[in-house]
Amino acid sequence: MAMRSHYCGLVTEALLGQTVSLCGWVNRRRDHGGVIFIDLRDREGFVQVVCDPDRAEMFGIAEGVRNEYCVQAKGLVRARPDGTVNDSLKSGKIEVLCHELIVLNPSVTPPFQLDDDNLSETTRLTHRVLDLRRPYMQNNLMLRYRVSMEVRKFLDANGFVDVETPMLTKSTPEGARDYLVPSRVHDGHFFALPQSPQLFKQLLMVAGFDRYYQITKCFRDEDLRADRQPEFTQIDIETSFLSEEEIREIFQGMIKTVFLKTINVDLGEFPVMTYQDAMYRYGSDKPDLRVKLEFTEVTDVMAGVDFKVFSAAATMKNGRVVALRVPGGARESGGMPRSEIDAYTEFVKIYGAKGLAYIKVNEITKGREGLQSPIVKNIHDKALHEVLSRTGAQDGDLIFFGADKAKIVNDAMGALRIKIGHSEFGKKNGLFEKSWRPMWVVDFPMFEYDEEAQRYTATHHPFTAPKDGHEDWMVTAPEKCISKGYDMVLNGWEMGGGSVRIHRADVQQKVFDALKISPEEAQVKFGFLLDALQYGAPPHGGLAFGLDRIVTLMTGAESIRDVIAFPKTQRAQCLLTQAPSLVDEKQLRELHIRLRNTELVKSA
Repeated sequence: MAMRSHYCGLVTEALLGQTVSLCGWVNRRRDHGGVIFIDLRDREGFVQVVCDPDRAEMFGIAEGVRNEYCVQAKGLVRARPDGTVNDSLKSGKIEVLCHELIVLNPSVTPPFQLDDDNLSETTRLTHRVLDLRRPYMQNNLMLRYRVSMEVRKFLDANGFVDVETPMLTKSTPEGARDYLVPSRVHDGHFFALPQSPQLFKQLLMVAGFDRYYQITKCFRDEDLRADRQPEFTQIDIETSFLSEEEIREIFQGMIKTVFLKTINVDLGEFPVMTYQDAMYRYGSDKPDLRVKLEFTEVTDVMAGVDFKVFSAAATMKNGRVVALRVPGGARESGGMPRSEIDAYTEFVKIYGAKGLAYIKVNEITKGREGLQSPIVKNIHDKALHEVLSRTGAQDGDLIFFGADKAKIVNDAMGALRIKIGHSEFGKKNGLFEKSWRPMWVVDFPMFEYDEEAQRYTATHHPFTAPKDGHEDWMVTAPEKCISKGYDMVLNGWEMGGGSVRIHRADVQQKVFDALKISPEEAQVKFGFLLDALQYGAPPHGGLAFGLDRIVTLMTGAESIRDVIAFPKTQRAQCLLTQAPSLVDEKQLRELHIRLRNTELVKSA
């Protein structure tokens, strides 16, 4: 018999009466007064192995095994006695009566129990190999594999070709810092690890490959958070001769197929919302539609009120005042306590807000007397009436206000909307719907104005095409330009985004002009792309999905680190391998590099 005839987790009643050979790890050993039970584990799950003292040699080995020993067990598949069933296991109706037990490798005592759900992330990442043995992590990575396979199947069926692009390439500005790799051969020169294959996939379109994809690593040296890693995996896709709508239709179909085939979820319809509408209603370009709260615009009615916080914001350039009605938030019983309101006041300050004004609507028929708030006395009757009317306020409601520059209001109140919706109060009061809510956000602005740099920057990247007819505005009125950009959003996470690209050199030059990139600078940074566009470049566009984010959403994990085998911490470190690390002086000399801090060289 082979060393392994079946996976542990796949031994079922279909194998009753057969002899099997299993390999795996001892998840748990239990001595029940003469009979030893071993829960044997592999990537497919668990099976119960029964060790009877009638077989003395085998039983002696069973007495000595401990958690995480790697063992081989041969035995007879039989029904569990007395009809007992463990419904949580595929193998829950059977057990294996052990005939032979071999210790393939013992284990030292693990630093933690694998079934401990309260492990710190530092412990998990330091001992990542053991952490990956846990069923939670095994299931996550197996799902990740299945997602990748379904993506490949779909793209292959739709004529896409997998083409690899370089990992060592030229440093080009793409929104984040590059990871640089020094060249040993070319003194003083550096490669950059790709932030994305963006330029190369466009070159592949010019080269005539028509439909390209790649599941590839990308690298960005940026501040990290729960949904970011310095290296991440992108499902990168590009097409030729398709319109913006056709591109969205194909990849909406891909994501729907992947969700249905991997976790049996039908995502249903994908509503399409403009960027302007998303910001107006939710303060975010990736709104979580599960939260049933929306902004109410009140900038116009606050311009003449005595409350200076509101009137100043309403009359400043790019100022905004919005109301966020929370149904039931001011009820005497079951409403939002003052401590929670105070906590939200501190919360919005994280996003630059100076505070959080509110009005409690006690009895709306009493007018001003039925409202409770320090700010009511400084807001005239007409404005109060308009606020109550526009928000649709009812008795017992709470209305929060944001007033400042539009960006601060959008960031702070958008985050507050999510915070309230996901809170216990929000869930108890029907402000959150547990569901899958996908959408497209389209018609992004071409440019954003950087106040510090006093210049425009590209909202997506400088190769995004403008809407037809907007080309001339790029020079005369960049703020009016709308792009052919689009993002796919699911439950408040941007799953993927892309655009139709610029395929004409003259239009590309107009973008560079708007960004104040001179022809000389453009040639140095992007010359190879600009040259290629002159050779009959086809109309093309595409997008990229974050594989890590997709699987994180599917699993419900709190961080993308839970769906990556060997991730980095929020300080961009690998606790398992202790990377990044110092290198010795010989390596530095070969690369013609001298460290300014000589102590680092001595330490290495």
